[in-house]
Amino acid sequence: MSSGTAAPSQATSTSRISVTVDGSRYADTVEARTLLVHYLRETIGKVGTVVGCDTSNCGSCTVLMGTADEPGCSVKSCSVLAVQADGASITTVEGLAGPDGSLHAVQRAFHELHGLQCGFCTPGMIMSAVDLLRENPDPTDDEIRDGLSGNLCRCTGYQNIVRAVRAAGAELRAQVTEVSP
Repeated sequence: MSSGTAAPSQATSTSRISVTVDGSRYADTVEARTLLVHYLRETIGKVGTVVGCDTSNCGSCTVLMGTADEPGCSVKSCSVLAVQADGASITTVEGLAGPDGSLHAVQRAFHELHGLQCGFCTPGMIMSAVDLLRENPDPTDDEIRDGLSGNLCRCTGYQNIVRAVRAAGAELRAQVTEVSP
């Protein structure tokens, strides 16, 4: 038998987090269930991090997550809670560009070699490629395909994406050679 009274509303748990995103420090109170992708987009305005599937299948929301001392590795931000990123250093696709606005080698290669069509998957592809090239500066085509296997593209057929990653790797290796004596 119903008593006619409404059930009490459940209190939402919140936590205070502090993160560094693209070199800027942020301290915010977030709901415990807030996904990192939604925090990045809705709270701090990093809309280059795309919400794709919200199930960690497509990779469009990929960012780099690490510490102040290490650049970190690629993670699908729809599979990380914002509270799990507390204390982390996060790089989004917007944070790859140089202080003068110059594109990162991977961004430039995707643009110049047409590694995109609709562009929806591009931020995640770029972030995964940056992580791949840090770990393996001279990957084969098969290693590039394997390294990007968690990112889905429904438009390109991947050929130009692989070419772009290969070209960016060559550019990054050349930059290291120029700096080394």
